[in-house]
Amino acid sequence: MSKRKPYVDRTDLEKVQSQWNKLTGLHSRDESSAAIVRAATAAELAANFAVRKEFESKSKLSKEFVDSLLVWANGISGKVDRLLIPITKGEKYHKVVTKLKDVSVKINKKRNSVAHQGEFCNPEESDVVIQQAKEFIETLVKIYEPNFELKNKKC
Repeated sequence: MSKRKPYVDRTDLEKVQSQWNKLTGLHSRDESSAAIVRAATAAELAANFAVRKEFESKSKLSKEFVDSLLVWANGISGKVDRLLIPITKGEKYHKVVTKLKDVSVKINKKRNSVAHQGEFCNPEESDVVIQQAKEFIETLVKIYEPNFELKNKKC
């Protein structure tokens, strides 16, 4: 029996995949609202990954300081608007990151409806958010890891 790596010790991309595995199971059990929250969490973790990659390549700022910026940016939309778009300015992939802003806003809006207003969602609504999250995650992560692909867990 293999022991799983504690969540706190996983890399950002391992956390993204863990969230994806969890949302796949939730979605298959028609727990649509919970699947939406997990999809948004996976997308936000992908944004964390990208922000860290940018700061690693462009600065000598400490991991602790970058982590404090991620907390300050607060949520997927904040990380895209306040960190990713400004730090990728001038890069060949800046337009790709900028286009992801619209997707992040849609994901965040539905997540906030569930998390802050108690909205219940149906499978069709979660299908949309899951697809948006998959597009966001894979597009963003492939900038840094060209072979990255979310793996769908067998339920």
